[in-house]
Amino acid sequence: MDKRKVIIIGSGPAGHTAAIYSSRANLSPLILEGHEPGGQLTTTTDVENFPGFPNGIMGPELMENMKKQAQRFGAEYIQDYVSDVDFSNRPFVLKTEKGNTYQADAVIISTGASAKYLGIANEKELIGKGVSACATCDGFFFRDRVVHVVGGGDTAMEEATFLTKFATNVTVIHRRGELRASKAMQERAMNNPKIDFLWDSEVEEILFNEQDGVTGLKVKNRKTGEVIERATDGLFLGIGHTPNTKFLNGQITTDEEGYIQTSNLPETNIPGVFACGDVADVHYKQAITAAGMGCMAAMRAEAFLEQ
Repeated sequence: MDKRKVIIIGSGPAGHTAAIYSSRANLSPLILEGHEPGGQLTTTTDVENFPGFPNGIMGPELMENMKKQAQRFGAEYIQDYVSDVDFSNRPFVLKTEKGNTYQADAVIISTGASAKYLGIANEKELIGKGVSACATCDGFFFRDRVVHVVGGGDTAMEEATFLTKFATNVTVIHRRGELRASKAMQERAMNNPKIDFLWDSEVEEILFNEQDGVTGLKVKNRKTGEVIERATDGLFLGIGHTPNTKFLNGQITTDEEGYIQTSNLPETNIPGVFACGDVADVHYKQAITAAGMGCMAAMRAEAFLEQ
């Protein structure tokens, strides 16, 4: 059985940063990259809010640079997916989709969270071309544009309100006749003159062309069945994220949505198991905060192993 000092599960900004710090600490980390090496940033085009890149950088390039930096210090990457873990005893045991079994004295979980999609044609292909699941990441690109947001909870209201800093008009499309968001978030959105609402409606189709990306939407009224076309420059998915924690099988304490709970960031309920990035971050979900958490996880893992 392959035994390591540290195994990092996941390879987004948090995982790569944990790999950089733990490899520089001579812990020879193994990184199991998962189904989506590089995480959500591999589906992002321009990243303009990561420090150190005044002209921005492409998401996939940023992730590849981080990986190369970790490899320079001896980190080993394997493209495999962890399907089962046993944290009941140390060393911990991890089993993968490809049938491999690993042991580790410390584990860093950085599996991220996946944006929820509508399940309609072309939405994933149009990420970065007018479709987005992160207003904080992409709102700047929609200055003086018209955008639509799908959702009715706090996430959608936060996205819509943030987008009014840039867009000339924001329309919220919601499947029901009333919002699920907290009253404070509802009032803030409804009192914003730039925000309109389309009630009892859902997006049936995204209209686009190769040159401009998203150009419009076909929206169906769920009560009347009427389908209308609406011109738009962007569609923001405000229906939340799903943390990638199913493989943990309840061994790590999570909240109701599945986000890992850390009593003392980045420590989980099991000594020697640490969590960082979007898998444990309910609020920020930014590359820079994920990277910072990855640094913290690696340093705590090093201190744990020294003890």
